[in-house]
Amino acid sequence: MFILPRETEMTLPLLQEFLDKHRREVNDRYKKLKAAYESDHDILHQGAKPAYKPDNRIVVNFPKYITDTMNGFFIGNPIKTVADDEAVSDFVEYLDQYNDQDDNNAELSKICSIFGKGYEMYYTDENSELCITYLSPIEAFMIFDDSIIERPLFFVRRYTDRNNIEYGSISDKYGVRNFKVTGGLKWLDDDWQQHYFSDLPATEYVENAERQGIFEPILSMVNSYNKALSEKANDVDYFADAYLKVLGTVVENEDMQHIRDNRVVNFVGEDAEKLIVEFMDKPSSDTTQENLLERLERLIFNISMVANISDENFGASSGIALKYKLQAMSNLEKTKERKFTSGMNRRYKLLFGHPSSKVAADAWIQLHYQFTPNIPNNLLEEAQIAAQMEGTVSKKTQLKVLSIVDNVDSEIEALEEESSALQQAAVQNTAFGAPTAEGEAAQADEVLNNEQ
Repeated sequence: MFILPRETEMTLPLLQEFLDKHRREVNDRYKKLKAAYESDHDILHQGAKPAYKPDNRIVVNFPKYITDTMNGFFIGNPIKTVADDEAVSDFVEYLDQYNDQDDNNAELSKICSIFGKGYEMYYTDENSELCITYLSPIEAFMIFDDSIIERPLFFVRRYTDRNNIEYGSISDKYGVRNFKVTGGLKWLDDDWQQHYFSDLPATEYVENAERQGIFEPILSMVNSYNKALSEKANDVDYFADAYLKVLGTVVENEDMQHIRDNRVVNFVGEDAEKLIVEFMDKPSSDTTQENLLERLERLIFNISMVANISDENFGASSGIALKYKLQAMSNLEKTKERKFTSGMNRRYKLLFGHPSSKVAADAWIQLHYQFTPNIPNNLLEEAQIAAQMEGTVSKKTQLKVLSIVDNVDSEIEALEEESSALQQAAVQNTAFGAPTAEGEAAQADEVLNNEQ
């Protein structure tokens, strides 16, 4: 984290200092994490082996699998934001639709899983509409104050244009100012330009309190796995291109060509039985390699706490067994849910406090966020459990068991409306002498007899 005293004035030398710190952090950490996610692993950059040795470079991209699996679990079902006030709900829905926020949330979540943190920045477009965008820590950073709660103090965004000239902007709680890096750091604005948000128009989202990416602790194991698997592939090449050993005679070049082309060895003569003709075998380490690969794979999933859903035994698990297998990942999801909730509270607090907002500045307090983990559900099992609860628990508790019910309160209201409609229909039938089922059957028999 970058920290400054609260009343510090941002100057060009101070900004340059933080830009240099950020550049070092990007080069030393974030670029490596980005490369790992994109299948650019260490084994691809190790020194070449001698020309006569096989040199396979196999990459098994566990970081991408772990990241995508976790985020599919966490945000595969989009976050639902609801409010008690219908006007507030409508405004939030408009904001989210205008900014394609479901996709923004998913990408921001992925960024947090890769780097340990990510950023949202808020601004108004040419139509004076409130806008939200996400940024990775490679292209932005935040400076906090030195208070006990570490309030956001400055937010810096940097980018390079198509001419490879680096620009950026810095924001505080009052305004924003642009700068140019290439050719010496300098301001592009005479002064700070007011942004009209109630505070610094950016939010830092974190994966966890340590700001550590989800696959960062297992990178060394991934590199070892890639190395072991590549050596195993090298061994296969060794066996496929084994040397032919001929002891006891001299093989002429013409005969050597014949053996290589026709794969036939035929020696005759008195000393033929004393000849040794066989392939040279490399000592096999297949069992050791397999044991290492299996152990590394188990450790990778255990330490990352993300379930290996491609396991052949995973899909055959019952509802309870499945929950146990997903327990560790559910714990990660709950931690991430709390961190995401904190960030979303700040998001809507800032947006509602802008003059372009159509709701009260404090309306963000009544917002509620519904996170629904993307878990495979056994609807038959849920229905059976719900049926067994009849008469022992409330209708609300009973409906909570069913994963297909998104909003329990709305479902109860719908049930009550249907029950009321049926009761009214029954009363009307009785009052106006509507035929009962028995009466309709009798009428049908009478019609049939008349036709006969």
